[in-house]
Amino acid sequence: MTDANLTSWIDVPAGHDFPLANLPFGIISTADRDARPGMRLGDHVIDLSALHAAGLLDGLGLSNDVLSAPVLNPLMKLGKPTTVALRERVQALFATDSVELRDRPDLHASCLVPASSVTMHMPVEVGDYTDFYSSEDHARNVGKMFRDPDNALLPNWKHMPVGYHGRASSIVVSGTPIRRPMGQTRPSDDQPPVFGPSRLLDFELEMAFVTFDGKPLGERITTAEAEDYIFGLVLFNDWSARDIQKWEYVPLGPFLGKNFGSSISPWIVTLEALDHLRVGGPQQDPAVLDYLKYDGDSHYNVPLEVEIIPEGAASGQIVCRSNFRHMYWNMRQQLAHHTVNGCNLRAGDMMASGTISGPEKGSFGSMLEISWRGTEPVAMPDGTERKFIQDGDTVVMRAPLFGEVKSRIFPVKG
Repeated sequence: MTDANLTSWIDVPAGHDFPLANLPFGIISTADRDARPGMRLGDHVIDLSALHAAGLLDGLGLSNDVLSAPVLNPLMKLGKPTTVALRERVQALFATDSVELRDRPDLHASCLVPASSVTMHMPVEVGDYTDFYSSEDHARNVGKMFRDPDNALLPNWKHMPVGYHGRASSIVVSGTPIRRPMGQTRPSDDQPPVFGPSRLLDFELEMAFVTFDGKPLGERITTAEAEDYIFGLVLFNDWSARDIQKWEYVPLGPFLGKNFGSSISPWIVTLEALDHLRVGGPQQDPAVLDYLKYDGDSHYNVPLEVEIIPEGAASGQIVCRSNFRHMYWNMRQQLAHHTVNGCNLRAGDMMASGTISGPEKGSFGSMLEISWRGTEPVAMPDGTERKFIQDGDTVVMRAPLFGEVKSRIFPVKG
């Protein structure tokens, strides 16, 4: 377990998202450095390739090819023991009393880069992407709006973590613009469908975990083993076109209403960095089947918020304050269910939590819920209102230790 109070000889302001106890992984580049793995420490980025070239990572079984790759997948393919050992070694190098690098100022310029000079890239090449539907409050809200308020949850919901296979190619890193999608919608039940821009563009506040290579095809991963196959987490904005989604989702589920874009934060925070945030989960009633049972605290107390900033506005409006601990199904259960049929995993696969909504209105994780299907508009500081997301809006999701994922909506092209 990582000591949450670790301190460094690098100045890290109190309350910073990236203290020495965190050290998330990402892919960085600068004007004179190609894209490569790095780690974040305060207002600096650590160049792992430079540390390796200086001989400071000897004995970890790492190669220059792995530490100069433009994605983290080669590093992740070495497995959890290697990434844990690497993170612990870097923590030791930058700890307050460590002199090995501190007293080598000739190496500081190559190994440490100001974060302000760095461009962030997609941290992994996502091979497969699954989106779960694991917040009971979110599922109940959607059920109340679109089905029977007295029977909001579908019969299977409390028996398994429901999910669907999404589109990996359109997952993009924070800062990448998202263009409003086109598609078929049916504005009125008594009229034929029409084609045009989505009018009900929404965000979904989620988190996603990234996997190591799993077991061979045909073998399952148990809840007791699941954390051995989870590298870390990112913030995840699952953009959703509600009007396209409503018309298309029966009988096979989400398609064009989802696959036009999802946005992630650039730094992958390891499970080890979150150990001190573990909490117990909700009482699961009815009792789950044996393969979904687990021991220990497997939920995480991660506060989350969402801000909408209108185009040209000096400030935005916080529309949601939620928490990752609100999930009904945890990551161990999600991974166990995903592989119970023998489905294999590959390094870089991404699994999103589903919308993270809490029990109170201020903690709802989508505009669908916040505006209650568009019937309760939200006031913006510039005097405008939002039922859903408009062109030019910037949506920012934040969490301690994770930083932010930030995306602006561009209008339909052409």
